[in-house]
Amino acid sequence: MKTIATVGALLVFASVAAAQPHRIVEVQSGYLFGATSDGKWIKAEEAAKALNNETTYRIYGLTQSIGEAKGGKPKPSEEEVCSDVLTVSLSPNPDKGVIALAAPWNALPRKPQVIDSTQKVYLDAVSDFLKTKRIEQPKVKIDNIVLVDLDGEEEVLISVTNYFQKDEGAPMRSPAGSYSMVLLRRVVAGKVETQLVEGEFHPKAYPGKGTDDDASFDAPNAYKVIAVLDLDGDGKMEIVVRSDYYEGGATTIYRYNPKKIEELLSVSCGV
Repeated sequence: MKTIATVGALLVFASVAAAQPHRIVEVQSGYLFGATSDGKWIKAEEAAKALNNETTYRIYGLTQSIGEAKGGKPKPSEEEVCSDVLTVSLSPNPDKGVIALAAPWNALPRKPQVIDSTQKVYLDAVSDFLKTKRIEQPKVKIDNIVLVDLDGEEEVLISVTNYFQKDEGAPMRSPAGSYSMVLLRRVVAGKVETQLVEGEFHPKAYPGKGTDDDASFDAPNAYKVIAVLDLDGDGKMEIVVRSDYYEGGATTIYRYNPKKIEELLSVSCGV
């Protein structure tokens, strides 16, 4: 009877351990995206209900694993404007990295490589794509190009932003011909295909008319790939995109398949 009881207790423990979600945290802000568990993507509110008070996280940047940190139980943000966002306090507080993942697997099974962003083939590809968005004479400005194997095939992720200003980020109003986007390029059946991950396009300048504050600007976003990681342990890598506008921003996790690009989890804060 004692042996049966011990085995039963071990099975219950194993079941509870297997059910523990693998939380995902944005490193610099501490914002909790949510978690993954048995192939399912769990939103932040549900992921925060797990019983464990302290969790070990692996810290990842765009091209490398940076180290580990401990994280406590998620709590509401102390920022008044983002009080509805759950945060995790990481210790030691990482000064590098973008994503913290509480999972036993290596989320960088295939390391992304940042390549030359001035290659003509990519400049031409971006220009051609912008023309399909009614930007007839695009001024191409590539921020970075990431070469990566998402699911067994080589892909290229291109982050491109041009709001015609010297500093990075996005202005209050979008000028004519401005844009920001992340593109995915890959070879399918012997042909190169270009697919939009996320972006926005402004063939005409935002007029900025009216007395209403909300009507005086359109607050365009600047998008950029900040990580490419296997966040659910299935061997396929997800794309993490940061978007910023002048009073806030968001970070979103996307999954790619040949038919579509799907948003999985996102966390945001701003006015």
